[in-house]
Amino acid sequence: MPKVPQGPDWKQILEAGMQFTEMRRSQARSLAADLVAHGHLARDQMAATVDEFVELSRRRTSDLRKIVQTEVARQLSTVGIATKQDLAALERRLTKASREAKKAPGKKKASKNPATAKKATRKAG
Repeated sequence: MPKVPQGPDWKQILEAGMQFTEMRRSQARSLAADLVAHGHLARDQMAATVDEFVELSRRRTSDLRKIVQTEVARQLSTVGIATKQDLAALERRLTKASREAKKAPGKKKASKNPATAKKATRKAG
């Protein structure tokens, strides 16, 4: 039996990406301290470097989140699943059509109940 190719393990990819991008301030401080200890960074630059590491981590996390959201949206559109935006647009169109239908002059509908229709005819006559 031929082996069916499997898609990427998204959970594993996301976990790896989040580990790569999520850096707590304590981790950034530790990394900066190592750089100072090895002579790659001056001690007076440590605080600014920690801030820079944390900000870089936040941007990478945001970028990763955008990539994942874009891919999920692309996959959903390929499958044909409606998004929140699609449903909101449909709701707006239906609401607009309903308002326009209520505003449009039209004939009064005849009653479906024969007894009510006879009473209305007697009152009119």
